[in-house]
Amino acid sequence: MKKILGISAFYHDSAAALTVDGKTIAAAQEERFTRKKYTPDFPTNAIKYCLEETGLEINELDAIVFYDKPLLKLERLLETYYAFAPQGLMSFLKAVPIWFREKIFFKKIIFDELKEISNYNKEKVNLLFSEHHLSHAASAFFPSPYKKAAILTIDGVGEWCTASIGRGEENKITILKEMNFPHSLGLLYSAFTYYLGFKVNSGEYKLMGLAPYGNPQSLQTKEFTEIIKAKLVDIKEDGSIWLNQSHFNYATGLTMVRDKHWEKLFGFPRRIAETELEQHHCNLALAIQKVTEEIVLKIAMEAKRITETEHLCMAGGVALNCVANGRLLEEKIFKDIYIQPAAGDAGGALGAALTANFMYFDQERKIDTKGDQMFGSYLGPDYSEKEIELMNRKLKAVYKKYDSFNELTQHVASTIAQGNIVGWFQGKMEYGPRALGNRSILGDARNPEMQKKLNLKIKYREGFRPFAPSVLLEDTQEYFRLKTESPYMLFTAPVNKSRRNKLPDNYDDLPLRDKLYYKRSDIPSVTHIDFSARIQTVNKETNLKYWQLIKDFKDLTGCGLLINTSFNVRGEPIVCTPYDAYRCFMFTDMDYLVINNFVYCKTEQPDWQNKEKWTTEVSMD
Repeated sequence: MKKILGISAFYHDSAAALTVDGKTIAAAQEERFTRKKYTPDFPTNAIKYCLEETGLEINELDAIVFYDKPLLKLERLLETYYAFAPQGLMSFLKAVPIWFREKIFFKKIIFDELKEISNYNKEKVNLLFSEHHLSHAASAFFPSPYKKAAILTIDGVGEWCTASIGRGEENKITILKEMNFPHSLGLLYSAFTYYLGFKVNSGEYKLMGLAPYGNPQSLQTKEFTEIIKAKLVDIKEDGSIWLNQSHFNYATGLTMVRDKHWEKLFGFPRRIAETELEQHHCNLALAIQKVTEEIVLKIAMEAKRITETEHLCMAGGVALNCVANGRLLEEKIFKDIYIQPAAGDAGGALGAALTANFMYFDQERKIDTKGDQMFGSYLGPDYSEKEIELMNRKLKAVYKKYDSFNELTQHVASTIAQGNIVGWFQGKMEYGPRALGNRSILGDARNPEMQKKLNLKIKYREGFRPFAPSVLLEDTQEYFRLKTESPYMLFTAPVNKSRRNKLPDNYDDLPLRDKLYYKRSDIPSVTHIDFSARIQTVNKETNLKYWQLIKDFKDLTGCGLLINTSFNVRGEPIVCTPYDAYRCFMFTDMDYLVINNFVYCKTEQPDWQNKEKWTTEVSMD
């Protein structure tokens, strides 16, 4: 029985995961504990949680595994600057002392950080390093329900690799094909994220949400697509790409693109963050989204060709592009697709641990063909009744406690049906970027005002951002054209035509705001501008309490789904503790808060109108 700790850190989205005998016992992102979104800091708190959850000490671990190889990354950085010299000389001179300190003395840094957690015998620590894309591949394949599968990993860049095709079978993964830096689909998408005024490494999902506001029939959209393919990226038949570096700046500079080049190409300057979005921004977002989908489909077809397998596993940041994933499903290149819910760098921590367990220690892999081994991705901390009661006393919170599980869900379902917004905090926190019914904000998708209220009064974020539905697994096809499970909110699918409203003839030409608030279906607050929805299917076996809540809502209203958005405000990580949840509840216009079996009504809380009391400083994402 091997006990292995996996770590990802020092770039963004630091995390830790602990496996025992190949089973994932605990996993969490560091941001949830420190409240610094996407933190690159060493995951001290996440490691402490993993050790506490398992009752293990550092000395008892068979291995500690880092998710990439720092010396290979240093090699890539040095070779890149050499290849592009004399470009980037000043940034090179500033950065090189930091690189050498961090990369050359990397083991010492890890050992020193571990000392801050607890004392241990350094001689007993087996410190291993996995390659970045192998960690991604392992995070997807080893928890999957497949004995063998093609594995596709796509992100910005690891050490050298930016995308890989692999084959997994039993307890082994073989990487068959790689694409290397500086040619990267992830960096191409991030370049457009940057140019359209969003933050790289966090705003890519905004770009994806903005794309449907583009007009697919517009001559401008078609021209933008042609310019991207003619001037920026050469797409090969196997999905590999070549990026014209004369237009990019990420290899040696401090920005993603050469702004003046792009302004000349697309006819408008880089958008400044928070300024008004105009139609040309939307059209460019749609163009790069469609190009991205084309590349992903070509890579998937190549993966199918060289692996000759029926199933596909995916990880890496680009695997969080649920629109591209939805296209993959529709094209039916593979019989089924499994995507790691923590597909970004946070998931690399789990992948590193699993790589060591199966490929370094050669442990037997136990496969559950009925489902994956991520346990709904509910792998973070949970909190006892006593801990919640202590918080209540300290904050003098007013609450009602329900002893009956069914009474609680029936009461909350009725509360949501009356038009209230509810913060829903239950059990173990989710691992990965999506709230999946344990750290969620919930509302009634039938209410046409709900999207606007959630965006502007609860999340304090851009009004164009869509919301996802959580739908009873058994009711999925009543609402959506989706014939597979989507437990991790990683696939989009169209809303059924029978539920749609007829659009006006000039719909594509309407201004963004007019499109945004047009009632498109009988579940308007989860129907995106193009009639799609990013779906979470809720299984009774995986999360009984959340399933029962939606079932009770259906019994009341006839509607078997709810709006589900992450329990946080813009710029903050998803809440972790009961206090995080209560503070967020008090700072926003949420109506009710539910923490396990405790229910809090906003207007009954002390000094409930004083939002400023609960404000914290965050940087906008």
